Amino acid sequence: MGLDRAASIDDLRTLARRRIPRFAFDLVDGGAESERNLRRNSEAFEEVELTPRYMRNVALIDTSATLFGQTFDLPFGMAPIGMLNAFWPNADLIIARMCKRENIPYVASSAASTTLEDLAQAADGNGWFQLYVSSDDTVTDGLISRAEAAGYPVMMVTADVPAAGKRDRDIRNQLAVPFKITPEVVIQLALNPRWSLETLRHGKPNIANYADLLQSATSYADVQKTLITPGFTWDALRRLRDRWKGTLLVKGILHPQDAVQCAEIGCDGIVVSNHGGRQVAFGPPTVEALPAIAEAVGERMTVILDSGVRRGADILRAKALGADFVLSGRALAYGVGAGGSAGAQRAMDILKLELERALGQLGASSFEEVGPAQLSKALIAG
Repeated sequence: MGLDRAASIDDLRTLARRRIPRFAFDLVDGGAESERNLRRNSEAFEEVELTPRYMRNVALIDTSATLFGQTFDLPFGMAPIGMLNAFWPNADLIIARMCKRENIPYVASSAASTTLEDLAQAADGNGWFQLYVSSDDTVTDGLISRAEAAGYPVMMVTADVPAAGKRDRDIRNQLAVPFKITPEVVIQLALNPRWSLETLRHGKPNIANYADLLQSATSYADVQKTLITPGFTWDALRRLRDRWKGTLLVKGILHPQDAVQCAEIGCDGIVVSNHGGRQVAFGPPTVEALPAIAEAVGERMTVILDSGVRRGADILRAKALGADFVLSGRALAYGVGAGGSAGAQRAMDILKLELERALGQLGASSFEEVGPAQLSKALIAG
């Protein structure tokens, strides 16, 4: 199966798996422990039914959405993924540039393989910055200052990493810093020559925004200590709210009361997310957590959903359940893994086509028309 025959994001995942060494594929594809949460994120979307309405004029479909004063052509953006260049060389810039062409947000991870400055330039006005709060306050403040100087209008603070998730695949693959070149890794590199050659051409991926700090790291635990802190509290979020003058989002919210607390602190929005199933295996799928959160704060702040979006219809399911917008990371990552720039565009085209057709089948001529009335359990007379 080639790119031109890939009919779904799952097809692109299959193609990517064939082209990428297992240790690199698992770094992005894997989830925490049993990976229950990872699986349930997508499965739970399938359980949300929408009721089509017919004999409505859907000749013209409007997929645009407006967030924080900016209108995007599609109601989804690229979620932050750290070390994505290990999945496919130059993936960060490929996707950032595509997001600019398609006029959707690109969220640059502070753990990206490309500097936040280069990603801001590639996204060219469509970039948002995702922050991991470090155990070292000077590291955090330095990243914020760089994001300000680079012109990011939106900062997304990730809250759901008080400790690093236990990812069994990474343990089996002996993921470490520096990465261990074992006989098994050598075999994987030989079996995936395109990935190996492209990596040689573009350079070994690293965590670019922390490159100087991580030179002395001797273990993955050292890396995690630099990236995250178990001491990130509501008081720390208040200080970030005072420090950041732009739009502030909090990512990783799964409880309505936490969403209310974010609103009371003055955050502009939240991202209902379980880190794509990468942090814990026992939590709820995001689409199940969404309705109660939207009910609690939907009138007070922007609600974005992340984790598990694989189909265009998933975007409409999230909207019907109360989300204003969605983010998807793996869907576009599978595309770039399947075929570089052309593969990323194929993933984008698949999601766009599915979204447009789902809107037409639903009887809605625009994304903004979709709401609770379309849920099968909320049928209304007439």
